[in-house]
Amino acid sequence: MKNKYVLILLCLVSTFVEAQWQERGGTFDLAHLERHQFKLNLLSPGFTYELGIFKNQSVSTNLGLATATYEEGYVFGLAMNNRYRYYHNFDRRERLEKNTSGNSGNYIAAAQAIFFSQLRVATDVEGPSDFNLGFYGMVYGIQRTYEKGFNFNAEVGAGYYRGDGVPNGYGPLISITFGWVATKRKKKDPYLD
Repeated sequence: MKNKYVLILLCLVSTFVEAQWQERGGTFDLAHLERHQFKLNLLSPGFTYELGIFKNQSVSTNLGLATATYEEGYVFGLAMNNRYRYYHNFDRRERLEKNTSGNSGNYIAAAQAIFFSQLRVATDVEGPSDFNLGFYGMVYGIQRTYEKGFNFNAEVGAGYYRGDGVPNGYGPLISITFGWVATKRKKKDPYLD
């Protein structure tokens, strides 16, 4: 089962790799994405780290409070969320003279979340007391970072919840975070002289 997800991820990466590298001034750089972005989440206490890897692609990990809701019930507790994001509207936002710094854009992402049994606060899923729950799916998200560093991120999607000792099932994923970007951000257009 894990090999299938690795194969899908490798196919996604190889599809976009050739077109996404951009050469500017003799060095490889990311046109719009921040190379490193660290965010402290205030609404759902936790933190997010996002790493720009190609022109419009990044990977991110988040640790914070979350709720999983699927056919079998709900789980609430500390969760680790991972995303492989493809931002699809940076060029359009730039043409319209809108902000792209702080990874301000819309994206499609492969999503994974892990709800750990040791960090669970509440659940109504029937099964052993020490089960873990994983989410695997796709989300559509909007992220905006404002001049003072405040950040808003909203995602909606669906996927498969896989239980460790509990029933599996399908369900939605909705995520809203509001926080502050603690790392320095690029200027509006980093390539203008």
